[in-house]
Amino acid sequence: MLVTLLRKYLRPHVRLIIAVIFFQLLQSIASLYLPTLNAEIIDNGVAKGDTGYILSTGVLMLGITVAQIACSITAVYFGARVAMGLGRDLRSAVFTRVGAFSEREVTTLGAPSLITRTTNDVQQIQILVLMTCTMMVSAPILAVGGIILALQQAPQLSWLMAVSVPVLVIAIGLVISRMIPQFRLMQKRIDTINRVLREQLTGIRVVRAFVREDVETARFGTANDAVTQTAIRVGRLTALMFPIVMLVLNVSSVAVIWFGSFRVADGSIEIGTLTAFLQYLMQILMAVMMATFMLMMIPRASVSADRIGEVLDTESSVVPPANPVTALREHGTVALRDVGFAYPGAEQPVLVDLDFEVPVGKTTAIIGSTGSGKTTLLNLLPRLFDATSGSVLIDGVNVRELDPDLLWSRIGLVPQKPYLFSGTVASNLRYGKPDATDAELWAALETAQARDFVSEMPERLDAPIAQGGTNVSGGQRQRLAIARALVKRPEIYLFDDSFSALDLATDARLRRALAHDVDGATMVIVAQRISTIVDADQIIVLEDGRIVGRGTHDELLASNPTYIEIVESQLSAEEAA
Repeated sequence: MLVTLLRKYLRPHVRLIIAVIFFQLLQSIASLYLPTLNAEIIDNGVAKGDTGYILSTGVLMLGITVAQIACSITAVYFGARVAMGLGRDLRSAVFTRVGAFSEREVTTLGAPSLITRTTNDVQQIQILVLMTCTMMVSAPILAVGGIILALQQAPQLSWLMAVSVPVLVIAIGLVISRMIPQFRLMQKRIDTINRVLREQLTGIRVVRAFVREDVETARFGTANDAVTQTAIRVGRLTALMFPIVMLVLNVSSVAVIWFGSFRVADGSIEIGTLTAFLQYLMQILMAVMMATFMLMMIPRASVSADRIGEVLDTESSVVPPANPVTALREHGTVALRDVGFAYPGAEQPVLVDLDFEVPVGKTTAIIGSTGSGKTTLLNLLPRLFDATSGSVLIDGVNVRELDPDLLWSRIGLVPQKPYLFSGTVASNLRYGKPDATDAELWAALETAQARDFVSEMPERLDAPIAQGGTNVSGGQRQRLAIARALVKRPEIYLFDDSFSALDLATDARLRRALAHDVDGATMVIVAQRISTIVDADQIIVLEDGRIVGRGTHDELLASNPTYIEIVESQLSAEEAA
């Protein structure tokens, strides 16, 4: 998967990659040429006392060094651009794919894991590309060039290379083989700590309400310790690499000087040649070290690539139509035809053979016990899920055939857990209609019974809203979410238990205002409270995913046992009547 991702996402950066290779080649050639010039200075200048030769060759070495530095800086610059561009494109691809997921895929992969894959996993591949452009490209050039030039300088000492290089490769290879499983474990444990932290931050009020701070601290500590221990094991193995490398380098240097001194003594090689051979051997070993260092990074990047590939290869269960319907004749109609829904692997379906219509401009309420499938039913209308059987029709067209943008333009959804984005009151209200005027915002707030508390805020429409709306109460959050849907002015409103956090008086005022303000729009309301739906034109009673009652409040109260049971659990017989 790593190779596949690199091949695909590096293709747009081919020119920059060519530039990296070119400048790395130049700086490597310069690095390889410097030891030869150094040998010539020693043998032809120092040994013979030729100061002019020393100066001229020294100036040449200085010029080559400056050129080498310039080429190296340029190569690193282009390499950084390649790596950052790849990271940007890969993050964008993952984000786009996750944005197309239905709730089913997000639940399966897990939000904490998706965050890790979009950030940490992409970063691992990005670092690999950066290090490849700055180190790996020059490593084989230095190794091959160093071997050739070292053999030209002192072929009698070539056996030292035949011993040093394999020893270094084997030693580092053994360390890396132990690091690979630790890298795999590291990514999983990062997922775990992200999940625990996300749960605790999201549920901080519950944690405090049940005085579970110590327990949650211990749970986070366990996850944190697991990451720490894995990181320590990786760190120990990494720390072991450098002493091994330095040991091989230093022993090799001593061996070259020791055995080379005998060759110098018998006149078979000169001191400058021995010095050049030693420098070339160091370059070869450093190149091998860089290559093995890169090999150490590849396993972790490979694990990250597999995790990213899993996201990119996961297809959404809600697939956009190949030839979508982009125009509708009807306006505001909703119908379900023999609809059933079951979660993958579930023993029992959540919804079974639902068949009903929602008349245009009327209010249909859905009520039932907890777990009866009310929210699932509502989620089928905007196609957050696809029905496993039957058809869901919006304005006379199956939602599977509708253009997604057209479908959502007809619908205003207020979810069961209203979510506000970080920003201001105005930015949240304009989420569905960016060009809405302030007058439209205040009108929506008036209908949603939110005008009073927004007016009391010092900044009014510009009042800041924290992520998730945590700086306002649950009731205020619900009313702002309702106002957000009202600003959009859709033809169909979907309220998923959206009045539960409101007191009865506010609930009644809001419903009266809704009836007046959105007259002509179709409304589907999922509710638990009888008082919220008592005036609905049609009430659907669900039990175990099946329709067991349909009619007005009075009709159901006269004939439906399930509805009567729900009513009596909330109201007295006199109140119900």
